[in-house]
Amino acid sequence: MRTGSEPTTARSALRMRLWLSVWGLVWAIFGTVAFALVGRPGWAAACGVLWLIVTVDMTVILRHIHQGPHYQPGRDIPPYRPPEHRHP
Repeated sequence: MRTGSEPTTARSALRMRLWLSVWGLVWAIFGTVAFALVGRPGWAAACGVLWLIVTVDMTVILRHIHQGPHYQPGRDIPPYRPPEHRHP
């Protein structure tokens, strides 16, 4: 049932985000090493920055997963109730 509050009560697929981050981390490490070996310091630095961003994202994702069902609800937890009163 759609309530109209989906943007404020949406849930994130944290496990999928975690695996996509792992995939991105592997490619960022590979890119950093490969570009450093072939003498492309600019591209190696860009991949290194991407590596840092992916690592921070993975840290946030893991923190949310470990915080429990509020951030990673299972099928047995109902969706959040929409607010009863709207302020103009």
